[in-house]
Amino acid sequence: MSAYTPSEKPGTDTTGLVLGILVTLFCCLPFGIVSIVKAVQGDGAGAKKWAGIGAAVGVVLVILYVILIAVGAVSMGGSTSTY
Repeated sequence: MSAYTPSEKPGTDTTGLVLGILVTLFCCLPFGIVSIVKAVQGDGAGAKKWAGIGAAVGVVLVILYVILIAVGAVSMGGSTSTY
């Protein structure tokens, strides 16, 4: 009789769920929610796909935010006036 290992049980791949939760918390809420729903439905590949999309969108948004802050700082011209 062999010992039970978690990999023997079908449908227990929680990687998609974990990725979905992390994307929801740190990157992009809508895509993270879709990823969580896909993971709960048992579609691990779909969950990972949506988590990847959410992570990519989150990274792009952070880069755009940093660029906009830098452009705003440069456009101030370093001149601060006190009234």
